[in-house]
Parts: sequence; structure tokens; C-alpha cells
Amino acid sequence: MTDSPAGSSANRRFALHYVEMVVAMLVGMAVFAPLWTWAFDAFDAAATLDRDDVMAMSMATNMVIGMSLWMWFRGHTAAPVVEMAVAMYLPFAVLLVPLWLGVISVVFLMVAGHVLMLGTMLLAMLRRREEYSCHHHNRWPRREESEPVPESNAG
Repeated sequence: MTDSPAGSSANRRFALHYVEMVVAMLVGMAVFAPLWTWAFDAFDAAATLDRDDVMAMSMATNMVIGMSLWMWFRGHTAAPVVEMAVAMYLPFAVLLVPLWLGVISVVFLMVAGHVLMLGTMLLAMLRRREEYSCHHHNRWPRREESEPVPESNAG
């Protein structure tokens, strides 16, 4: 059984959207992690970031911010952005309890949290499959080549 060209195109857009969001999460970690260090240092609370639970949730927050900004830029409304943020936080929030009880290690928290996050993100996307499979219009669309370039009035 083969997919129709339209179905195949929608599946490619869905997969590309997923990859874009993962890249946005990685960018979020790289960009926002130094801000946590700076903020905690500013309040003389740098040791707080050494706690495993704080570190895990700050990392999740970095990823959520990066992904949320990308989804907003791509034209998503608030509901799917919030759903995706919940899907990303949920695995870590659930795993914090066994971490606090000493049942799991921080390594397990980080590995399982990230793997489960990818799964919960996929579930959130499948819930709104049409939205993640269609062509999105960025909030700041590029000028089409057929549009005239505005002339400068400086002269």
C-alpha cells in the first residue's frame, strides 16, 4: 500500500516539523542555559543550579522556550504551543518524585526524561496531526521575488 502524493507530502511536513522543533529545543538549551547561570549568580544562588532537580527543570525550560518561540514564529496559536510545553515538562515532572525518593539516579532522570519527552511530543503532534502536517506561514513572511523592492526616499 503506497501513500498518495498528497499524503506523502503531509507526512514529510509532519516529520520536518518534528525535526524543526527538536532543533529549536537544542538552540534553546544553548542560548538560555547561560542566562540561568547569570541570573542565579546575580542573586548569589549559583549553588541552586547544582541541584539535580533544578538543573533538569531549567534544561526542560530552556527547551520549552526555544520550541515555543519557534512554534509562535511558525504561526501556531497558543493552544498547541501550551500543549507541547506540557508534553515536554510532563516526563521530567513525573520522574522528579522517584529522583527525590532516591529510586532513580540523575543519569536515569536525564536519559528517560529526554526519551519520554520525544514520545510525549510526538503524541501531542499526533493529537493535532492536521496542524503539524500543513504548510505554515511564518509571522514575518519573506517578500516574494515578484514584489517590488521599496525605494529609499533618502536623497
